[in-house]
Amino acid sequence: MKFLAEIEILPKKGLLDPQGKAVLHGMGQIGLPQVSDVRVGKFITLEMEAASSEEAHAAAETACKKLLANLIMEGYRIRISAQ
Repeated sequence: MKFLAEIEILPKKGLLDPQGKAVLHGMGQIGLPQVSDVRVGKFITLEMEAASSEEAHAAAETACKKLLANLIMEGYRIRISAQ
Protein backbone atom coordinates (compact mmCIF):
# COMPACT_ATOMS: atom_id res chain seq x y z
CA MET A 1 0.00 0.00 0.00
CA LYS A 2 1.22 3.56 -0.73
CA PHE A 3 1.69 6.04 2.10
CA LEU A 4 2.72 9.66 2.35
CA ALA A 5 4.83 10.74 5.33
CA GLU A 6 4.79 14.46 6.05
CA ILE A 7 7.63 15.47 8.35
CA GLU A 8 8.02 18.82 10.12
CA ILE A 9 11.47 19.53 11.54
CA LEU A 10 11.91 22.56 13.78
CA PRO A 11 14.61 23.87 16.11
CA LYS A 12 14.00 22.81 19.71
CA LYS A 13 12.42 25.45 21.93
CA GLY A 14 14.99 27.45 23.83
CA LEU A 15 17.74 27.01 21.25
CA LEU A 16 18.98 29.91 19.17
CA ASP A 17 17.24 30.07 15.78
CA PRO A 18 19.13 32.70 13.74
CA GLN A 19 16.83 32.33 10.72
CA GLY A 20 13.77 32.73 12.93
CA LYS A 21 15.25 35.84 14.54
CA ALA A 22 16.02 37.35 11.13
CA VAL A 23 12.46 36.70 9.96
CA LEU A 24 11.06 38.13 13.21
CA HIS A 25 13.09 41.30 12.67
CA GLY A 26 11.74 41.49 9.11
CA MET A 27 8.15 41.21 10.37
CA GLY A 28 8.57 44.50 12.21
CA GLN A 29 10.12 46.07 9.12
CA ILE A 30 7.07 45.18 6.98
CA GLY A 31 4.57 46.48 9.51
CA LEU A 32 3.76 43.31 11.45
CA PRO A 33 4.96 44.12 14.98
CA GLN A 34 2.29 41.84 16.49
CA VAL A 35 4.35 38.77 15.50
CA SER A 36 6.25 37.83 18.67
CA ASP A 37 8.17 34.69 17.72
CA VAL A 38 9.25 32.89 14.55
CA ARG A 39 10.90 29.50 14.15
CA VAL A 40 12.14 28.40 10.74
CA GLY A 41 12.37 24.71 9.92
CA LYS A 42 12.00 22.12 7.18
CA PHE A 43 9.00 20.32 5.72
CA ILE A 44 9.77 17.00 4.03
CA THR A 45 7.46 14.51 2.30
CA LEU A 46 8.28 10.86 1.70
CA GLU A 47 6.20 8.64 -0.58
CA MET A 48 6.64 4.98 0.25
CA GLU A 49 5.29 1.49 -0.02
CA ALA A 50 4.53 -0.20 3.30
CA ALA A 51 2.28 -2.97 4.64
CA SER A 52 0.64 -0.65 7.20
CA SER A 53 0.64 2.91 8.47
CA GLU A 54 2.63 1.72 11.49
CA GLU A 55 5.34 0.35 9.19
CA ALA A 56 5.37 3.60 7.20
CA HIS A 57 5.66 5.60 10.45
CA ALA A 58 8.55 3.41 11.60
CA ALA A 59 10.36 3.98 8.30
CA ALA A 60 9.85 7.75 8.54
CA GLU A 61 11.04 7.66 12.17
CA THR A 62 14.23 5.88 11.09
CA ALA A 63 14.79 8.46 8.33
CA CYS A 64 14.43 11.30 10.84
CA LYS A 65 16.71 9.77 13.45
CA LYS A 66 19.44 8.68 11.05
CA LEU A 67 19.39 11.32 8.31
CA LEU A 68 16.84 14.12 8.28
CA ALA A 69 16.98 15.71 11.74
CA ASN A 70 19.83 16.83 13.98
CA LEU A 71 18.41 15.37 17.19
CA ILE A 72 20.59 17.56 19.39
CA MET A 73 19.10 20.77 17.99
CA GLU A 74 15.86 19.77 16.26
CA GLY A 75 12.61 18.02 17.01
CA TYR A 76 10.25 16.50 14.47
CA ARG A 77 6.62 15.47 13.90
CA ILE A 78 5.47 12.80 11.48
CA ARG A 79 2.02 12.51 9.88
CA ILE A 80 1.18 9.42 7.81
CA SER A 81 -1.65 9.22 5.29
CA ALA A 82 -2.67 6.51 2.83
CA GLN A 83 -2.40 7.36 -0.86
